[in-house]
Formats: sequence, C-alpha cells, structure tokens
Amino acid sequence: MPQTNWLAILVATLIPMIVGFIYYSKNVFGKAWMSSLGITEADARKGNMPVIISISLLMSFLISMFLLVYVDGPGQEGQYDTFKHGALHGILLSLFVAIPVMVTNGLFERRNFKNMGINILYWMITLALMGGVIDCLNHWPADMPSM
Repeated sequence: MPQTNWLAILVATLIPMIVGFIYYSKNVFGKAWMSSLGITEADARKGNMPVIISISLLMSFLISMFLLVYVDGPGQEGQYDTFKHGALHGILLSLFVAIPVMVTNGLFERRNFKNMGINILYWMITLALMGGVIDCLNHWPADMPSM
C-alpha cells in the first residue's frame, strides 16, 4: 500500500487490548461478562496468557491491515481521511460482519444474550476506534486513480 503509516497500524493493533483491559475490568463489564459465562476470576486466570495475548495481537494486526484497505483505499482520500469516516466504517463492519458472526456462533454455543451483548458492544467500540485511527492517519495521494 502506498504511504502506509505503520505507527497507525501499530496503534490500531493495540486498541483491542487497551479497550479490552478497560472494558472487561471488574469496574466496567468484567463481573457481568464472567457471570454471563459462569466463570470466576480464578477460572479466568487459568488461561495461558502469553499465548492468548500473542495470538490476540496477531489477530488484531490482521484486522488492522484489513481496515487499512477497507477504510482508506483508493477513492477514499481527501475529505474522507477523517476519524469520523473510519469510525463509521468500523461500525458498519460491526453491524454487517462481526455481529452476525458473533450471534450465529453464540446461538450454537448456547451463549446467553447478555454475553453476546457485552461482546458485541466491545467489538463495535473497538472496530470504530481502529477504523478511525487508521483512516485519519493514512492518506492516499490525491492523484492516485480510483478503483
């Protein structure tokens, strides 16, 4: 991609972790989320955190690279290089891809709607922030032909 701002990709890649640490903390939705899964804090700590965080960062990087093309491709330069435009694309991605996938999986996994709602809101916020950061910090040259 021409003129990719790798700092923006790095920041966007870290957004799911940063938002997740806040969003899933005990003071926000952590207690409700654990309750919706029927787990305790001790259960949550049993996972292999280095592996979980490493794979999560890799997945976040892949999402960031997709968002770079989705929100900031040719034909979306100039007036569209804004946080607001990228955030809108993040919300649209949530509504038309993430939510249908999460609800479908949640239904087959017998998750309750409280759990699905908590996770859906997290991804809507996260994808909006990721899209906003990527779009406002990456710019295609104005003379590049549209696709």
